[in-house]
Amino acid sequence: MTSQTMSRTHHLQLPLDVAAVNELAVGDMVLLSGDITISIGLPTHKRMMQDLQAGHDLPLNLHGGAFFHLSAYLQDGVGDQATEALYMNPSTSTRYNPYMPTIIRSLGLRLAGGKGGLDADSVAAMQETGCAYLSFLGGGCTQLSESIESVVSTHWNEYISQFRLTTLRVKDLGPATVAIDAHGNSIYETLRKQAQARMPQILEELKQRRHS
Repeated sequence: MTSQTMSRTHHLQLPLDVAAVNELAVGDMVLLSGDITISIGLPTHKRMMQDLQAGHDLPLNLHGGAFFHLSAYLQDGVGDQATEALYMNPSTSTRYNPYMPTIIRSLGLRLAGGKGGLDADSVAAMQETGCAYLSFLGGGCTQLSESIESVVSTHWNEYISQFRLTTLRVKDLGPATVAIDAHGNSIYETLRKQAQARMPQILEELKQRRHS
């Protein structure tokens, strides 16, 4: 995104088609409503990848959906009481780099997200399928949790609640930043290049200060 390009705010309703995702540009803001699936479990991601590679169906239909690295503590319902998500908070996505390219491609995800971004292999998979990465505010637990309307379903419940495949219905989740768009543009890659470009100058300034 150039400095002349103004970022936009998108109010999106899931599920999304490829055309809607292609409209998102790095730096845009998103408020999201609909059903999202979340998990922060490393064993969960490994299990998802292995099942998909083996041609097995997951216990829920994530094709064309949104899968986020968000943590939620679930209070399981008793009797007629519904299961309740007590909070929601983002986790660092880079931990899942070994699994996300397979998950993105196999499911044709439209949105991924968390915090910290994903690696180049994941970005390539996102370009192929038409998927964008949303960056959620670290420490924004209170604001994010207010968007939760209900727990739609939970799967692989033998895991602790934060590791389960949990689907939540949300309203105006965010605001989240489009940090990687479906065209391969990445805030993280831009910042990395800027930092590398500045490094010689920084080292030279430090050298001069040591000898001043």
